[in-house]
Amino acid sequence: LARRVAPGRTVGIDRPDDVLAQAAGYAAEQHVDVTFETGDVYALAYDDASFDVVHAHQVLQHLSDPVAALIEMRRVTREGGVVAARDSDYSCFSWAPLDPRLERWQDIYRQVARRNGAEPDAGRFLKKWALDAGFTDVRCTSSTWTYADPASCAWWGDLWADRCELTTFGEQAVEYRIATRAELSDIAAAWRQWAAQPDAFFAVLHGEVLARG
Repeated sequence: LARRVAPGRTVGIDRPDDVLAQAAGYAAEQHVDVTFETGDVYALAYDDASFDVVHAHQVLQHLSDPVAALIEMRRVTREGGVVAARDSDYSCFSWAPLDPRLERWQDIYRQVARRNGAEPDAGRFLKKWALDAGFTDVRCTSSTWTYADPASCAWWGDLWADRCELTTFGEQAVEYRIATRAELSDIAAAWRQWAAQPDAFFAVLHGEVLARG
């Protein structure tokens, strides 16, 4: 994004300091000029009409009030600018080979997200949320990520195996009594086994919105 708008200014925000540090290090490696700042999407520390484009990627699905976030994003967007968002729709994910443990993973993830007041199937609701936020020109599209070659399957499988065992997702699944540690370890093993299969395939559906006005 920064390369596309250069020499315009690009600002990236997040809450955890370690994520911001990782992002800044990557930008430096790629020789891309981006400013990274601690921020809250519900209360952006910028004046009204500060940006031409405000983009949230895989963010709204994690929020308890995505409409409020879009209203705040709209506030800092200049007249004629665009607010853009892209989010997954977990119930539309598809994969092969089939494994009941991965079906259970999908169910656990959606339960945890909803227990947190979030919407794991956010992609299908972006249009409604943008309209509820007051936008008058809302354009929607969809796209997919596909993991089918050995390298991408290994990355995707390891990512979710680690999330089951090493991240807040797994901790909350246990805390909320949605799953046990033993079950999450079994699901992590299922992810790694899936990734090693020669016919491994996984498709992730996204909803997308460009909102103006």
